[in-house]
Amino acid sequence: MSSSPSTAGTSTESPGALPDERLPATAADAAAVMRQIEQAVARAIRGKDHVTRLLVTALLARGHVLVEDVPGVGKTTLARALAASLGGSFRRIQFTSDMLPSDILGVSVLNPQDGQLSFKPGPIFANVVLADEINRTAPRTQSALMEALNEGQVTVDAHTYPLDDPFLVIATQNPVEHFGTYPLPESQMDRFLFRLQVGYPAADDERRVVAERGGFDPIATLAPVVHGGAIRQLQRQVDSVRVDEALLDYVMAVVAQTRHTPFLALGVSTRGAIAWYRAAQAHALTAGRDYCVPDDLKQLALPALAHRVVLAGHGEAGDSSRGEAERVIGEILQRVPVPL
Repeated sequence: MSSSPSTAGTSTESPGALPDERLPATAADAAAVMRQIEQAVARAIRGKDHVTRLLVTALLARGHVLVEDVPGVGKTTLARALAASLGGSFRRIQFTSDMLPSDILGVSVLNPQDGQLSFKPGPIFANVVLADEINRTAPRTQSALMEALNEGQVTVDAHTYPLDDPFLVIATQNPVEHFGTYPLPESQMDRFLFRLQVGYPAADDERRVVAERGGFDPIATLAPVVHGGAIRQLQRQVDSVRVDEALLDYVMAVVAQTRHTPFLALGVSTRGAIAWYRAAQAHALTAGRDYCVPDDLKQLALPALAHRVVLAGHGEAGDSSRGEAERVIGEILQRVPVPL
């Protein structure tokens, strides 16, 4: 994986990438690579296989993930574990109310010797970026991520700088009813491929974590199981996953329903439809298939769509009525016939 310099004090490097060899050639090869990543992550955080699968799906689809949950359930550990299993560079940005956009993107610094400006990259220049507690910073700083999330580049002082490839942002946020938070606007929510919840672990898994952890950092034992060349190859394979016209019709019918139901003030955007479609292609590849089936779309509908809509009578996408938004999307899925 490529790597760029970064701001000191906000980063942690994972081990170096593996050599570019044995690139996945078939859908079955791709699925095997994905299982290796999931197994590595499972050694650091137990009982979250479904969440890990969605993170891997987002990585293949070149998307980004918003993990929304209460503190202390493993959001940060999950992101660190995924980064460690991928190799390449990893940066953690702790968002605070006084953070500035330059603290994320970087800044141009005047060299007194030659009088020239030189760009000092910020922590956004990494393969995996953990944007921790993103809703604790002000909207001006939140918006600094927009170009990075959407285009894989940043612009500073009229100069555009490409970000590392692959590039994945895992943003975490506490529920907006917690003190000192700023709800993400609709346009920002729409840049995330998925919104996920980690949730509390099952009783047996939690018991094992409590007994085994004792000051031990499980991330320290993780080594990369895949290299940057393999990830880029997998992302290219997603483009070739076949989607039947009937499934495309299904996507468009569901999206249209979100725009006409009286329960939603804002339906799914065209960007959202594209994201759902591509996520289904990536999901099919993680299952070892080079074609999509209806379940690829249905299983991803809630994490891919519910955060993109605004309930009638509510002012923000992804606000405290998350459960109600998911209920509306679920009812739409039940009404729209599934292609056979």
